[in-house]
Amino acid sequence: MLTFFSVVLAAIIFEYSNGFHDAANAIATVVSTRVLTPRQAIAMAAFFNLTGALLGGAVASTIGKGLVDTDIVTMSTVLCAVIAAFAWNIATWWFGLPSSSSHSLIGGLCGAALAAAHGNWSVIKWNAGVWPKVVVPMITSPLAGFIFGGLLMFLLFITLRQFTPHFVQSLFGKLQIFSAAWMAHSHGSNDAQKTMGIMTLALFTGTKAGRFDHLPGWLNFLKTPVFVLPTWVIGLCAVTMAVGTAAGGWRIIRTLGHRMVKLQPVHGFAAETTAALIIQVASYYGVPLSTTHVISTSIMGVGAVKRFSGMKWTVVERIIWTWLFTLPASGLIGYALARAALAL
Repeated sequence: MLTFFSVVLAAIIFEYSNGFHDAANAIATVVSTRVLTPRQAIAMAAFFNLTGALLGGAVASTIGKGLVDTDIVTMSTVLCAVIAAFAWNIATWWFGLPSSSSHSLIGGLCGAALAAAHGNWSVIKWNAGVWPKVVVPMITSPLAGFIFGGLLMFLLFITLRQFTPHFVQSLFGKLQIFSAAWMAHSHGSNDAQKTMGIMTLALFTGTKAGRFDHLPGWLNFLKTPVFVLPTWVIGLCAVTMAVGTAAGGWRIIRTLGHRMVKLQPVHGFAAETTAALIIQVASYYGVPLSTTHVISTSIMGVGAVKRFSGMKWTVVERIIWTWLFTLPASGLIGYALARAALAL
């Protein structure tokens, strides 16, 4: 039981870190355009992350049973995966770099499962899970964000060119509140699901191993003989992410909203609408997308249409390098932790 409670504690800490690390991405543009103050934006994002997290479950199923062989996974494996993801999250947050909580969790889980299987790579579901639902979207979703963000911005330029700047500023100052709320909601529908999947995986493997057989009756809610998201797990993860969001992610907001490209409300609306749509579609199909990748490249696409020379490519380059390192780095940490746990 100590291992299980450690998993729950680590998962809650990870979800909280996800709140202040990733959820800031949902509100960076609305803060940088000065449509909302940081406090207003964070309060709104916390609420809509909560609503998004309470809906759906396809992404949680992908994380919990679609990426690695659950017969190999133990509670220790899950614990090592979460600790690896948390360690990478904190490292990138400390340096103010947008990475991906999603890919750090997936990398940690794959690395820990590989260690639990003593180096047998068949434990990772490459063809049915990792390749189509992680690797391909990792490449295509940033491209989609950049292309569709730029396309939407171009269409808005054509449509709005006969209106006065004051009218456009006033209109999109209001519309951006709705696009930011949708972005936060879609973030919750995808990112909060990942920790739900990890916690349910721990419950499922614990039940299968008989860890909960001798518990008192009032703890029977922990028994999960089939992989179905328990209501209490959904509620706990949703509230934790909302609280983490409320704590704020000021460094990431500054990187995304100010340092990559200067934005006006119309640009923020285009970036958020593009990202929210892509993430919402991914959530529906159970694809654990990186919300960071999508909102960052949507901002880049909008900025490139606005003024290509205005893009600050040194910041973009740092972000890309962080993305490339997230999966292997968190996987290596997860593998090392799981090997150490097996040696004890």
